[in-house]
Amino acid sequence: MFGGVQYLNGGDGRNTAAEAAPSSSFRLTANGDEAACAVHRGADVSADLSLLSVAPNCRKLMPGIERVKFWREQADGSVAFSENAVDPIVTFGVADGDGYESYAPAAPLLALNSDSGN
Repeated sequence: MFGGVQYLNGGDGRNTAAEAAPSSSFRLTANGDEAACAVHRGADVSADLSLLSVAPNCRKLMPGIERVKFWREQADGSVAFSENAVDPIVTFGVADGDGYESYAPAAPLLALNSDSGN
């Protein structure tokens, strides 16, 4: 059985599905302000959940957001950031163009756009 599991995982015992997941860099801005911070979506934890890291200066845009650790994709295309993979700290809906806009909480309004440097 162990040999079969190794074969399905690429032959060397590593989980290739999690390792092959692309990571993404984003730029988070508040209310169209010039201030911005970096957000990085990391490896997949499950089908709809990924690791997440935010730059420490993101706290200036929304206090508490520096605690988030997970990116959860919802069935409707929205994205929730959470500390515990369950309770969202901020939720984004798909925006016009390439990005997301926050809708919960109502303030501050945050925009999350793909970083052109990735």
